[in-house]
Amino acid sequence: MLKVGITGGIGSGKSVVCQVFQTLGIPVFNADDAARHLMEHDAELIASVKKLFGDDIYINGKPNRERIASLVFSKQELLQELNKLMHPATIQYGKDWMLQQTTPYVIKEAAIFFESGSYKEMDVMVGVYAPKEIRLERALKRSGVSEAKILERMANQMNEEEKMSRCDYVITNDSKTAIIPQVMELHHQFLSIPKA
Repeated sequence: MLKVGITGGIGSGKSVVCQVFQTLGIPVFNADDAARHLMEHDAELIASVKKLFGDDIYINGKPNRERIASLVFSKQELLQELNKLMHPATIQYGKDWMLQQTTPYVIKEAAIFFESGSYKEMDVMVGVYAPKEIRLERALKRSGVSEAKILERMANQMNEEEKMSRCDYVITNDSKTAIIPQVMELHHQFLSIPKA
């Protein structure tokens, strides 16, 4: 089974692209959703997160995400510590999920493939590109977070041009270029790649 990674910065439209693939019957593993699930259900990970931030970081069994975000995005070493906990757990969860799929190819969606090193687990990498102004506008509309906080998060992600240059394919999502034809072209290419 071919393993396809889809990446892009905050507000690039990775999820929209993945939804198009899903309508074609391709299963998508979302790393952010998986991380959220693990933070609430994986006892070992919950204990490690509490050790890092204190027991009061959980309220009624749920992590206080706003507080975690404000702590890690203002303190680089805390972000690195949290990533050291989250990445291995999420990567393993993704591997287990992939083993259960039966389609010709599967997709894993994640913002930090290259930063976490998990791109090495993929056969093909696809980048979703949108100019910074558009990404910022989209992120402001959907998140309810301040512009300063979004820019801070963008600064913590790999430079967009660098990220795209490391991908095998790039889908342009600039609100002018149609996404569906780009996805269809890749879909047909992925179906034609011989399975190992």
